[in-house]
Amino acid sequence: MTTGISTAPRRRSPVRTLLPLAVAAWLILEIWLLSLVAGVAGGLTVALLIAGGMLLGAVVIKRAGRRAFKNLTDTLQRAQQGQAPEQARQQPGQGNGLLMLAGLFLMLPGLISDAAGLLLLLPPVRALISRRATRSLERRMAAAPAGTFGDAFQQARIRRPDGKVVQGEVIREDRPGPGPGQAGPDVGHRPPLTP
Repeated sequence: MTTGISTAPRRRSPVRTLLPLAVAAWLILEIWLLSLVAGVAGGLTVALLIAGGMLLGAVVIKRAGRRAFKNLTDTLQRAQQGQAPEQARQQPGQGNGLLMLAGLFLMLPGLISDAAGLLLLLPPVRALISRRATRSLERRMAAAPAGTFGDAFQQARIRRPDGKVVQGEVIREDRPGPGPGQAGPDVGHRPPLTP
């Protein structure tokens, strides 16, 4: 019987293959750079650089979090007062997400992550990244096929423990139930289900 479902193994995406290798290379490079700096300037300098980066990162994340919380409370207060929320579109790079990412990079121990965090603190860099991310997301949204949640549920697949994929749908028969005071067929004793 043919179901139209391919049984060939799916190829692993290049991102899933290269991402672990990139993270491993980044960690090795971070350790190598820290050991170089420790050899030239001493271990105390490296410890101070790491502690300073963590402190600066915590301050940046705290500030961005406060700004996000203030924006949220202002919006909620306007809604409670019956005012329409501001429709003004934010300028690229003015959001809190990239600031929080900068703080996270600063908190990670390492010189490359600190440099990336410091670059993300610059407003022109944040604006550039934000514009590119917005364009990329808009392109992907435009290229996505149209569909509804109903289509998604019809295409749902059930994965069995043996790895086979079974496509199916649920058919529910709507019958009128028993009237008040009447016992229906589902009220009686049911034997236990056995495999």
